[in-house]
Amino acid sequence: MILELDCGNSLIKWRVLDSCSGVVAAQGASSCAAGLLGELGSLVHLRILRARLVSVRSDQETTEICTRISDALSVHVQSAAPAKELGGVINGYLEYERLGMDRWLAMVGAFQLKRDAMLVLDLGTAVTADLVDAQGVHLGGFICPGISLLRSQLHAHTQRIRYSMDEAPAASCTLEPGRTTVEAVERGCLSMLDSFVSTQIRQAGDRFGAAFSVYATGGDAGLIKDIGQVQRIPDLVFRGLAIACP
Repeated sequence: MILELDCGNSLIKWRVLDSCSGVVAAQGASSCAAGLLGELGSLVHLRILRARLVSVRSDQETTEICTRISDALSVHVQSAAPAKELGGVINGYLEYERLGMDRWLAMVGAFQLKRDAMLVLDLGTAVTADLVDAQGVHLGGFICPGISLLRSQLHAHTQRIRYSMDEAPAASCTLEPGRTTVEAVERGCLSMLDSFVSTQIRQAGDRFGAAFSVYATGGDAGLIKDIGQVQRIPDLVFRGLAIACP
């Protein structure tokens, strides 16, 4: 069994993969290393032989996570590193080391699905959009705040926008104009996300013509389910991680 970890800005997402069949035996998410170890502690029945990890957290925090997992499970933790080229994709950043590893591995994972022009969206704490041409050349991308950041900024910088997060799911089920504060904020943030994605798809079409794919991953990918051209692939980063740390 292989333990795979995606250490994002908000959550440490993990899964245990059968290396022979590719079947996911267990999966979950935690906000910190202590919580992660608590969840992994219940998996004593799974024989984890090694681990691989991708992280956008600080070097210090990433090292701490690797060390604690290695000590707890007695396995080597392999960490994905920046690369100029991987899996047929050529890094398009002027300083390739500065491209976020989650974005990079999502592109690499997506390119294995269909080696053609594509738009890769990662919708999490931050929302990213990256363009890759049919030759695998990364043309660059965009970064903007995700819904959780948009919401938190409104809560932090406006005095009268206050509501319980328990109200949010029901308030964001439609894009009709909101008649309460929670509806107005949640639908406004969702509308901004929807508009960003639609703009990226339109611009990709202007560049590539009709022959390109759109892939979406990340915790908020389900919020754009009504945009028909988008293929939601929840494990794009893990697919890229398997190539970076075979």
